[in-house]
Amino acid sequence: MKTVPQQLLKIKQLLIEGQKKITRKQFIFLSSILIGIIAAFAVIFLKAFAHGVFSFATYINGIVKLSFINSVLPVIGIVLTAFIVKRFLGGSLEKGTSQILYVVARKASILPKKQMYAQIMTSSLTVGLGGSAGLESPIVITGAAFGSNFAQQFKLSYQERTLLIGCGVAAGIAAAFNAPIAGVLFAIEVLLVDVTIAAFTPIMIAAATGALVSAVVLNENILLGFREKQTFDYHNIPFYVILGLFTGFTAVFYARKFLKTEHFFAHLKFGPYKKALIGGAVLGILIFIFPTLFGEGYESIKILADKNPGVLLKNTLFESYNNSWVLLAFVGFSMFLKAFASGITLGSGGNGGNFAPSLFLGSYAGYFFSKLLNLTGLTDLPISNFTLVGMAGILSGLFHAPLTAIFLIAEITGGYDLMIPLMIVASVSFAVSKRFEKHSLDVKNLARKGNAFTSNKDSNILCSLNIEDLVQKDYLTLTAEQDLEKVSDLLAHSDQVVFGVVSSENELEGLVYFDDIREIIFDASQIKNAIVKNLMTPPVQIIHLFDSMETVMNKFEKSNKIFLPVEKNGKYYGFITKSDILESYRNRLRSMTFE
Repeated sequence: MKTVPQQLLKIKQLLIEGQKKITRKQFIFLSSILIGIIAAFAVIFLKAFAHGVFSFATYINGIVKLSFINSVLPVIGIVLTAFIVKRFLGGSLEKGTSQILYVVARKASILPKKQMYAQIMTSSLTVGLGGSAGLESPIVITGAAFGSNFAQQFKLSYQERTLLIGCGVAAGIAAAFNAPIAGVLFAIEVLLVDVTIAAFTPIMIAAATGALVSAVVLNENILLGFREKQTFDYHNIPFYVILGLFTGFTAVFYARKFLKTEHFFAHLKFGPYKKALIGGAVLGILIFIFPTLFGEGYESIKILADKNPGVLLKNTLFESYNNSWVLLAFVGFSMFLKAFASGITLGSGGNGGNFAPSLFLGSYAGYFFSKLLNLTGLTDLPISNFTLVGMAGILSGLFHAPLTAIFLIAEITGGYDLMIPLMIVASVSFAVSKRFEKHSLDVKNLARKGNAFTSNKDSNILCSLNIEDLVQKDYLTLTAEQDLEKVSDLLAHSDQVVFGVVSSENELEGLVYFDDIREIIFDASQIKNAIVKNLMTPPVQIIHLFDSMETVMNKFEKSNKIFLPVEKNGKYYGFITKSDILESYRNRLRSMTFE
C-alpha cells in the first residue's frame, strides 16, 4: 500500500506529464480546481474543529451552569499556539492577509512553504479553543500559500503565480461561507486589484470548486447561514442610512482599539509563554463575564438573528435578570469589548483574523441599533434584517470592501431580498470609514512601514519599487574647500549635471549644479579664486532610504528637480533620478500585467 508522500509524488508526476500535453490556459484551469479542493479541505478541518470545541464547551457549561470551561480553554489555546510557533515555526509567524499583498508586490508572489501548514496548526488551536478571532484570515493565507507553492512546483510565471494565489484566496472564502461570488470579489477587491477578464475565469472556477466541496462535505449547521428574514420596507431606508453611519464609526473604533490593544500585548517585555498566559488570563476573564466573546462567535450571531435572542443570556451572570433592556446592555458591552478581546488574542501570541470579528461586531451593532429604537417606541424596525445588514456595514468599513460585504451577506442569507439595504449600509459605512481611516485594517501595518497597497494601481506599483535599487552610487563628489580651477577639467568632461559636496566624514554639505558654474568654469578670470564652498547650494529636498516611494515622488514634485541626493544613516549615499523611477515603474507595470 502506498504511503501519502508516495501518492502525492505520483499525483505530481501525473501533473507534470499532463502539463506537457495540454495548453497553458487549460493547465491553469486544472490548477484552479485542485487549489479550490485543497482550500476547501483546509476550511473543513478548521471549521469542524472549532465547531466541535464550541459544542463541547456548551455541553460542559450546561452542567456547571457558568462558563468556567470557556475561560480556561482560550488560555490553553494561546499557550499551545505560542509553543508551536516557538518550537516548530522558528519563533515567528506572519499574521493577517496584508502579507499576501506584500509578497505579490515585493516577493514575486512567493509565499513560504511553512504557510501551507503553519496557519492551520496555530489558528485551529487559538480560535478552536476559544480565542476571540476568526479563521478566515488563516484560511485565506493557507489557500494563497498553496496557490503560490503549486505554481513554483510547476515553474509558472509571476503572473500565473499571482493568479493562483487569487484562486486560493477566493476558494478559501467561498468554502468558509458557501459563498462563491463573495470569494471572487474578496480576491479581486481586497487583494488582486488589477485583474483582467482572462484572469477572472480561473478565480471563479476555484471559488465554485471550494464552495461545492465545502457544501458537500461540511455539515450545514457549521457554516454561517440564515433563512429567517423579514420583508424589506422602503419606509425604513432613512434608518438604514443611519445604520450605515453607525457601523462606519463603529468600524473605525474597532480598528483603532484593536491595533492599540494588539500592539500593547505584542510589546510586553515577557517571554512568549508568560505573555500568552497573561493575555489568555485577561481574555478568560472577559469571556467569563461575556461568553459571547468565545471563539468566532458565529453561534451567537445565529441566535441574535433568531426570534429568541434572550438565549444569549443563558448560563451567564445575567441570566436571572433576563429582560429586553438587560439583553440590550449585554449586546452593547459585547460589541464594545470585541475589539479588545480580539487584540488580546492576537497580541499575546494567538493566531487568527478579523473577518469573523467584523461579522460578529456587525450583527451586534445592527441588533443594538434597531432594538434600542424599538424599545424607545420611536419606530418598529425589523430587527433580524438590521442584524444581518449590520454585518455588511462593519465588513465594508473594516476591510474597505463594500462589494464583498454586500454579496457575502446576500449569499449567506439565501437570496437578494436585502440587496437595497445592503448597498445603502455598506456604501455609507465605507464612506465614513474611508474618511477617518485611509487604509483598511489589514493594510495599516504595511502603511506604517511605507508599504501600503490600495486599489490605486499606480500607488501600488510605486510602493513595490525599492529605493536602494534605484540609487546611483558612482556619482563624483566634491569637498567644500576644493579649488574650482583644479577640478574644472574633471567637471567639464563629466556627464554629471549635479555634484554632491561632502565632508571628510561623508556628510552632505551642499550641491553644485553644473549649469550654475558653467560660465565660471570657462572664464579664466572668474575661476582663479573660486572655491566649491562659495558656489554650492543647500539641497532643496533629501531622500532617505526609509522614505516610501510615495514620499519620494512628493519630494520630487515639491523640489521641481530631476535629481535628488540620497542619505543613508545621515551620510551621503548617492543620487536618485526621477527618470529612473519612471522607467522602473514602466517595467514593473509591464511585468505585473496579466496576460
